[in-house]
Amino acid sequence: MNSNPHEAVIAQVRQWLKDVVIGFNFCPFAQREFDAGRIRYCVIDGAKKKQVLASLLDEFQFLDTHDTTETTLLIFADGFRDFYAYLDILDLAQQALEDAGYEGIYQLASFHPDYLFEGEPVDDAAHYTNRSPLPMLHLLREASIERAVAGDPNTDQIPERNKALARDKGAAFWQSFLSEQRSDLKP
Repeated sequence: MNSNPHEAVIAQVRQWLKDVVIGFNFCPFAQREFDAGRIRYCVIDGAKKKQVLASLLDEFQFLDTHDTTETTLLIFADGFRDFYAYLDILDLAQQALEDAGYEGIYQLASFHPDYLFEGEPVDDAAHYTNRSPLPMLHLLREASIERAVAGDPNTDQIPERNKALARDKGAAFWQSFLSEQRSDLKP
């Protein structure tokens, strides 16, 4: 019997972080936090908006009192599979962040299996820079972002570099790579 009912979901997200985000250097700051165990994984079952917003606010409060946790991934185990429903919850989460007075303290980044950048063709491989095995919100500390930017004057080039890498590999590569990754996690 698993001590954590979400163990498989967390393992899937950790593998994606290791293989994709760190493996392809989509975030040059992730390796340090991953290796140090400073990433918190919070799994949310269902798709009730109130529950998601309550969990989001709980995570902000957790981060307020746990300096050793650098960042949190709020993972939607079985909710918000539709990308446009996910965008709705992302908008509500951003509004909740602002309403709770956390603007400038925390920032949200978004990942989804069907992520699409606005204005880009649907088949553009660049979308894979923000595609993940499950829908999730990434809670980042603004102070950490500011330190990263101060320590690396080229951080503003990361998104375009990532999109170029994703396009260079091509959509077929990413589809195959992520499909293999998912099959490796099945019992």
